Amino acid sequence: MAEMRVSPRERLVLTAIIELYIATGEPVASQAVAREFADRDGLSSATIRNVMATLAEAGLVEQPHAAAGRVPTPAAFRFYVEQITRVDPLSSRMGMAGLDGAVQVSPLSEQRRGQIEDEFAGVTSSTEYLERTSHVLALISSGLGVALASSTAAQVLEHIHFSRLSTGRVLAVLVTQAGAVLDRVLTLDRELTHLELETAARYLNENFHGWPIERIRTEVARRIEAEREAYNQMLASVEELCRRGALTSGETVPALFVDGMANLIAAEVDRERLRQMLLALEAKQRLVELLTAYVDGRQQEVRVVVGLDHASPAMQDLVLIGAQARLGGGNLGTVAVIAPTRIQYQEMIQAVRYVARLSERILEVPAE
Repeated sequence: MAEMRVSPRERLVLTAIIELYIATGEPVASQAVAREFADRDGLSSATIRNVMATLAEAGLVEQPHAAAGRVPTPAAFRFYVEQITRVDPLSSRMGMAGLDGAVQVSPLSEQRRGQIEDEFAGVTSSTEYLERTSHVLALISSGLGVALASSTAAQVLEHIHFSRLSTGRVLAVLVTQAGAVLDRVLTLDRELTHLELETAARYLNENFHGWPIERIRTEVARRIEAEREAYNQMLASVEELCRRGALTSGETVPALFVDGMANLIAAEVDRERLRQMLLALEAKQRLVELLTAYVDGRQQEVRVVVGLDHASPAMQDLVLIGAQARLGGGNLGTVAVIAPTRIQYQEMIQAVRYVARLSERILEVPAE
């Protein structure tokens, strides 16, 4: 799409068609576009009809039937998104394209920012943040709000406790900073006293609070080698508990929060396509795969994908707008909107970006 040659005039007309279609949901006639450019020379209805014919040949607009106006195709929406995401961030105006045909975008409105801030009032944990995010994005997009916890976010130590059950058996209860509680029964090669279990738990909690679990196991092994004489008895107890699976995060599916399914139901008129779309979206594993495939944890900006038919044919008329939420330099999770392609792209891209960046401000970053 980036290689497609579109002149400034064609870009100007295409942007008008897309934004009018988003606003009305109706095919756009040349007269409607002409009214938008009434004060501009060289953009009469006849000229606009010629440009629309060129855009149709390029596969950017289509005509539902002979007497109708033009409707933007998925390729047109993708082109439009490229213009939005390339725009100069210092641009101060949102709306119709400028004189050179470039789409101009302004920051999220103060009213919308205030609404988002109010919705996040009282949030104190990453789990609350992700759950609230799905609700907020559904509310402001009239689409599906989705938030997926990072696989690493669910594996950061908040607290661990050990309880002796019987001879050679210990209950380990591990709480992560994402709010997950993981418990498992450990079978040990040697008996550990109640004092040894308390000492081991205290050592882990005091030394490794806020650490990724994988790093804790590596560091414990390193310290055993470096300081075996000084900590021999205590660290041997910790080593035994860790080796037996106390710090195994398991293959649990990351927490997924979804809100706004009713918005998609209201927007879809084809009942059979609606049924297929809901089947695709209601499978949580499918949503996890969708977010994981399209929103890379390393990217810094918002990702926009128009047409999700690669995931399911029933999702061809949906768009995904997603971004990574971060905390303390790591990934907290993915926040996203899934909505019909007729969405207010400019505002939703800004809203998703704003919500994703909000995590660093409202959540306390754990000290290493």
